[in-house]
Amino acid sequence: MDSLSLAQARRAALGAQGLHRPRPVAGAADGGVTMRRAMATIERLNLLQIDSVNVLARAHLMPLYSRLGPYDVGLLDRASGRAPRRIVETWAHVASFVPAATYPLLEWRRRNYLDEAWGTIAGTPMAHATEVDLVRRMVAERGPVTAREIHDELVAAGRSGPRSREEWGWNWTTAKRCLEFLFFTGEVMAARRNTAFERCYDLPDRVLPPAVRSAAPVPDDEAVRRLLELGARAHGVGTIRCFADYFRLRGPAVRRARDELVEDGVLVPVEVRGWDERTYRHRDARVPRRAEGCTLLSPFDPLVWERRRLEALFDVFYRIEIYVPAPQRVLGYYVLPFLEGDAITAFVDLKADRQAGVLRVQAAHPTAHAGPGTAAALGAELSVLAGWLGLGATTVAPVGELAPALAGVVRAVV
Repeated sequence: MDSLSLAQARRAALGAQGLHRPRPVAGAADGGVTMRRAMATIERLNLLQIDSVNVLARAHLMPLYSRLGPYDVGLLDRASGRAPRRIVETWAHVASFVPAATYPLLEWRRRNYLDEAWGTIAGTPMAHATEVDLVRRMVAERGPVTAREIHDELVAAGRSGPRSREEWGWNWTTAKRCLEFLFFTGEVMAARRNTAFERCYDLPDRVLPPAVRSAAPVPDDEAVRRLLELGARAHGVGTIRCFADYFRLRGPAVRRARDELVEDGVLVPVEVRGWDERTYRHRDARVPRRAEGCTLLSPFDPLVWERRRLEALFDVFYRIEIYVPAPQRVLGYYVLPFLEGDAITAFVDLKADRQAGVLRVQAAHPTAHAGPGTAAALGAELSVLAGWLGLGATTVAPVGELAPALAGVVRAVV
C-alpha cells in the first residue's frame, strides 16, 4: 500500500483542485481569463455550487476567482445562458452548475425524486397535481419564464393566492414549488438567470446542447461509478465518504462503484500517516513539490465542503455561521478561509458594501498556522478582491486577533 504523509496528502488535495500554484498576476479587471481557461477550471472542479447569499459575491463566482484571480463574470453568464451552453444547472452536490456533458450522469437522481428530493419537492405532484400540469404547459408555451411570472398568471387564473410576506427563506409560492419539482426531475431547466438571479425556466430541448440531448442513456450503476470517479479526481486523495459527498451519492451503489474503481486501478488504496480511515488516491493525482497558492476561499468552495475532511487535512475547525444567532457566532457571519501555501492561516468575515463602495472586513482571526507574514499576504489578497468586486476601499473592524495587524497593512496599501 502506498503511504503519504499528511503534508503530501494536503498538497495532493490542493493540486487536484488547482490551488497549489500562485494565481497569474492580473493587470485588469478580467485578468485576461478566457472562456477556455474558465471552462478548464470548471471541468477540473466538475461543478460550481449555487447559493442565493450575496453578502460578498455569488457562491458560483468565487471558486474561479480563487484559482484564476480577477476575471469577467460575464463568462459564466455566457457559458450557462447562451447556446450552445457549456454548463447547465441541476441538483448535483446541491443546486449546482455542471458541465453540460455531466448532466446525463444525474438522470437517475431526477428519476428517483421520491428518494432523492426533500419533502417539499417530492410531495408537490400529490399536493398540486393540477397546478403542476398547468405550469408544465405554461413553460412549454412561454419559456423562458420566471417563477414570479408564472405565479402572477396562476393568481390571475384563481389557481393560487398571493404570496405570504410573513415568513422569510423558503417561503415558496405554488408556482415556485411546481417549477422546482419540474426542475428537480429534469422536465424543465434553467435557460439562464436574470439580473435578479431568478431562474428563467424552459424545456430541456431548448436548453441542452444537441450532443447532450441525443446522448444514449447512461445505466444507473455506470453513472454512479463515473460520478464517484469525478469526485475522487477532484479531491485527489480522501475517503469514499469524501468522494461520494462531491455529488451527494449514497447507498449500496457507492460501495459497488468503489470496488469496481479499485479493481480497475482508478482508486489506489493509500495510508495517510495519522489517519485511521480507509483512504484512496485517484490514480491521476500527483503530489506537488510545493504548494504556493495564496487566496481566499468561499464557504462554498469544493476544497472546504466536507468539513471533517478540511479539519483532517488542514488542522482547522470551520463552520459557516450564517444561520447561527449573532451572539453565538465565533468567527462571524460570512467567513472565508485564507489559504497561504499549504496552510489555512486565517478566517475573515467579509461583506461587500456596494452602496458605499467598500469591502468591509468585519472580523479577522488567525489560525494556529498563521505566520509573521500572514497579515501582509491577506492584506494584498483583500486589495485584489476589492478591485475585482469594483470596490474602492477596504476597512477593517477591530474584531479578532488578526485585525490590528491587518488594519495596519490595509492602511499602508491604501
